[in-house]
Amino acid sequence: MKRKICVVTGSRAEYGLLYWVLRDIQRAPNLELQLIVTGMHLSSEFGSTSVQIENDGFEIHHRIEMLLSSDSAVGVTKSTGLGMIGFADAFDSLKPDIVLLLGDRFELLAAASAALFAVIPIAHIHGGEVTTGAFDDAIRHSITKMAHLHFTSTETYRNRVIQLGENPANVFNVGAPGIDHIHRLKLLEREELEKKLGLSLGSSSLLITFHPATLEPGTAKRDFEVLLRALDQLENVSVVFTKANADTEGRSINEMIDGYVASRTNAIAHTSLGQILYLSTMKEVQGVVGNSSSGIIEAPSLKVGTLNIGDRQTGRVRAASVIDCPPTYEKICTALELLLSPAFQIGLCDVVNPHGSGNVSELIVDVLKTATPSDLIKKRFHDLNCSGDAE
Repeated sequence: MKRKICVVTGSRAEYGLLYWVLRDIQRAPNLELQLIVTGMHLSSEFGSTSVQIENDGFEIHHRIEMLLSSDSAVGVTKSTGLGMIGFADAFDSLKPDIVLLLGDRFELLAAASAALFAVIPIAHIHGGEVTTGAFDDAIRHSITKMAHLHFTSTETYRNRVIQLGENPANVFNVGAPGIDHIHRLKLLEREELEKKLGLSLGSSSLLITFHPATLEPGTAKRDFEVLLRALDQLENVSVVFTKANADTEGRSINEMIDGYVASRTNAIAHTSLGQILYLSTMKEVQGVVGNSSSGIIEAPSLKVGTLNIGDRQTGRVRAASVIDCPPTYEKICTALELLLSPAFQIGLCDVVNPHGSGNVSELIVDVLKTATPSDLIKKRFHDLNCSGDAE
């Protein structure tokens, strides 16, 4: 009998990171892929990206409508509650052997909670990381405590998961799955990319991806307005925006992007680029600007620099290609100048990505094949001694 692995995805970014894991589960003769799609994938406002999932050749086994048309704290909270109800029904119907989750969004908190109550083992990707500017941090650690198998992207993160009391035998440092795309996908050549983007990248260009820092309510519009002012000081630089996720205050950012692009000929905005277009764009630009994890995790593998603004990603392990700065006009202008400088661009050739070099999906699937679900359910807290070493 095949082992049923149920994978949950609620956003375009998360699906992109899961793509090769899904593909390798699908190809494994002793595994059966079950796919639950929820959140932004089912919303026309965010590109109805469930269509892309099906176009990629994946069968969707269950759709869970949980995303309310509100990015307020109340709206996100109610969406999470609706998600728990939907996941309870989905898991009861599908009866998976293992539920696989990636990341730290509120949709996944609902899925993990429902799986916990249904006594289904959880495998979690990207645990142990720290992002002090967003409530994703608490969600991520909460999922770690509900999960039974852990796949981290660095040894630092593996140690942190163990510090949270997880059994070291069930914590695997495999690297970041998003890097698999860079090695397994054929990215677009520049001419084809520019046609699909609807913008000439010229001699200098930037990819802008900015999301609300959810532990700093009321700051998203202010900080993004400062970034837009700084971008206007650049000469002969093309700008590609990807819109914000369905987080608190995300819609205000998207409205500002639309207004900015409408009055300029050197800028374009996309609700969802998809993984090939996104990484192809990243490969061709001179820098990734904003506060997305992709600028920290994937960009170094493409030898592309990153300007990370504010505290949303504070705590993540960084390559030398990442420039951090606070969300002030003067600091952003100075950081942009450094990012685009010839000396910094030349130095990117020597950057080493601390999040691994690929082959991540195969490593994850190998564990999913061999782990015994019934042996995972009853967890014991793994204590550390006073020196910080495992007892």
